[in-house]
Amino acid sequence: MNGDFIIEAINVTKRFGKIKAVDGVSAGIAKGETLVIVGPSGSGKSTFLRCLNMLETPESGTVLFNGVDITSKKIDINLYRQKIGMVFQHFNLFPHMTVLKNMTAAPMKLQKKKESDAVEKAMALLSRVGLADRALAYPYQLSGGQKQRVAIVRALCMEPEVMLFDEPTSALDPEMVGEALDVMKDLARGGMTMAVVTHEMNFAREAASRVIFMDEGKIVEENSPDNLFAAPASPRLKSFLAKIL
Repeated sequence: MNGDFIIEAINVTKRFGKIKAVDGVSAGIAKGETLVIVGPSGSGKSTFLRCLNMLETPESGTVLFNGVDITSKKIDINLYRQKIGMVFQHFNLFPHMTVLKNMTAAPMKLQKKKESDAVEKAMALLSRVGLADRALAYPYQLSGGQKQRVAIVRALCMEPEVMLFDEPTSALDPEMVGEALDVMKDLARGGMTMAVVTHEMNFAREAASRVIFMDEGKIVEENSPDNLFAAPASPRLKSFLAKIL
């Protein structure tokens, strides 16, 4: 294992029926790195991301978190998930809770934080994304972009070591996409370790340390964003980029 990897997947495979969604994928995320995973729909990129925190259980292969095999049945995966923040396409905010309650519930319950400390942390994060004035609002009172910003800082309230983003802008109206991406770029600049599945190629160009292109469950190409977009080596990546750029 690369000693700098926080999460490392080794030969991970995941099937759904006869479909091999992830086919022997090996990849790691280094501390402070923003790894962006791109590819056509159905290429296995979201399934692979979900294997990294065991939301999908690999059929074979290993996932290491700080050197610990989290695919082991002896592991309490929930303890490790507290260190791995996850942001989904569809916000997953609790509709009956205010923004502030959404953000403080997990730190208070799982990490036994005092309410005053949890609230202080939550308000600081809301201020960081320009939503301090929405702390007492309910999710239905927020725009899509605001909900996704809350979902991101809710994950940050747990003080994770790494953040996973599964197509975080795909459910947003086009004019709201920038709101979420700006927060993610700020996190990247601040050194947060991140893995991002996205169709936003400009984000991949601007924020990624490294880009992986997946197709049919495999990593086809992996490179720096400059090299991957300017000089794709594989015919499949050339075809993909020609259609979307």
